[in-house]
Amino acid sequence: MSGRVRVVFQGEPGANSHIAITEAFPEAEAVPLATFEDCFAAVESGKANYAMIPIENSVAGRVADIHTLLPSSGVHFVGEHFLPIRHQLMALPGTTLDDVKEVYSHVQALGQCRHTLRKLGLKPVTHADTAGAARQVAATGDKTVAAIASRLAAEIYGLDILKSDVEDEAHNTTRFVVMADKPEPIGRDVPTMTSFLFRVRNVPAALYKALGGFATNGVNMVKLESYQLGGQFFATLFYADIEGHPDDPNVSLALEELSFFSARVRILGTYRASSFRETIREPAENAALRPSPQ
Repeated sequence: MSGRVRVVFQGEPGANSHIAITEAFPEAEAVPLATFEDCFAAVESGKANYAMIPIENSVAGRVADIHTLLPSSGVHFVGEHFLPIRHQLMALPGTTLDDVKEVYSHVQALGQCRHTLRKLGLKPVTHADTAGAARQVAATGDKTVAAIASRLAAEIYGLDILKSDVEDEAHNTTRFVVMADKPEPIGRDVPTMTSFLFRVRNVPAALYKALGGFATNGVNMVKLESYQLGGQFFATLFYADIEGHPDDPNVSLALEELSFFSARVRILGTYRASSFRETIREPAENAALRPSPQ
């Protein structure tokens, strides 16, 4: 592929994924696609350089669709981006809050604003995505409906913002992963993250033993999630994020131990840790609060 870098995202112009692309790839062409499957396929086929995919939110939790697609995909994680989410309540020009009865948006966005919507007495209506909800409101000509979407979506679809920043939690942040069809080399001289999938062997205490190597080798695991594989209750798949590079001796030893007790391990990618992680890192315990040695 030659020319301008193409980055695909799920949704419509003005979606939060679109905003994440403008921040992480200012010169790239942002290409909207209908589904996450379409995004994965575009990357794997070489029709796009990257995909910007939301994987978890600090309020709503993981984006479940992504975890179900990863096991059968051929994509690789090559980066991450954190986007503070600021939801705007928008409607047709000239609309007032008293006019509005229903609010369209993605199910996660509605969940992230549920207290505000309840306080305003507005009925939430699920839509495929936030920007699409804004486009639909613009097309209806109906002042009784509004949308929750980004400020960019309001600009694109010509809507007025009736109430700004309607998210319930100020810390509302979405973590995106940048996916490519091939891994991108990264040195050990920068802060790195490694993401992987694994399924433990069907033996007693397999998970405990599989994870023990990370503890004994001092590897910080910042994310561990489980979900059922293919509807089978006995086949639990785990997704994990750790700090470090597989070539680091301690990480290498931990992954070796993980493999010994696992039926399957797949490294999704090793990539530079976002600087945003430093702003959300749990502060060290205040030494003054520790009990004095006796």
